[in-house]
Amino acid sequence: MREVVPESLSLTWLEAFAMNVVIALAILIIGWWFSNFVGRWVKRMAQRSHSIDPTIVPIAESVVVWTIRLLVLLAVLARFGVETASVIALIGAAGLAIGLALQNTLQNIAAGIMLLLLRPLRAGEFVSVVGKGDGTVDEVGLFLTRFVQVDGVQFTLPNSSIWGNPIINYSRNATRRMDITFGVRYGDDLDAAMATLLGTVKANANILDEPAPSVFVAEYRDSTIMVTARAWAESGVYWDTRFALLRDAPVALAQAGFKLPVPVRVVENIEGKNTSEAA
Repeated sequence: MREVVPESLSLTWLEAFAMNVVIALAILIIGWWFSNFVGRWVKRMAQRSHSIDPTIVPIAESVVVWTIRLLVLLAVLARFGVETASVIALIGAAGLAIGLALQNTLQNIAAGIMLLLLRPLRAGEFVSVVGKGDGTVDEVGLFLTRFVQVDGVQFTLPNSSIWGNPIINYSRNATRRMDITFGVRYGDDLDAAMATLLGTVKANANILDEPAPSVFVAEYRDSTIMVTARAWAESGVYWDTRFALLRDAPVALAQAGFKLPVPVRVVENIEGKNTSEAA
């Protein structure tokens, strides 16, 4: 004989289910909003603190946001009577399977963690990833690192590509050395030319007294003696100082009476006499 379910009992079950759906949606919406709110708050607090490296701020924000969202999803499932322990075990198994399928992605995450722990680069530093590109570090994420080139163009690299290549950090040290080479003609007063270059270098306000600047002969070419000026400057004004010396040194040499070295070619005529002409 067929059992008849009372109509009042059926309505009660539907009402309970509808109530659970409404509460679950409320938990989901509020929890999602709360995760974004806490993430922004963590980001603001981290940016205001001078003791926290700006490099870790984006990852810290992401970890906080998704941790709260995961708890919200578990609370929603628990509202419908789902055993959260079973769900956690299922997530763990699914995570293992996904991890095996996405090994390259996990390599990027592992590389991002190593970049944050060892800190070969930080936000705001100008670096060169050999063979990949160079620019100012904008953000180090879990998967990608974002850079801005000197021309303002933005590019990103997978963290594994950065971790697996040499990294040259131009901003980490407070000072940098520059070597600038100029040509002096054979027959000109070499000592006077070197003294003129040294005086020009020392006259630049950005050149540091220690280590002391120096000028020395670096190379002999066919018609030119190559003289190198070596000096140190603070990293923040390195390029401005280098460009200024490249502009000022030739002017100072010209004012001191030195002419630009011109390559000379010797041509032998049919009578066996040698004549010289500018190349």
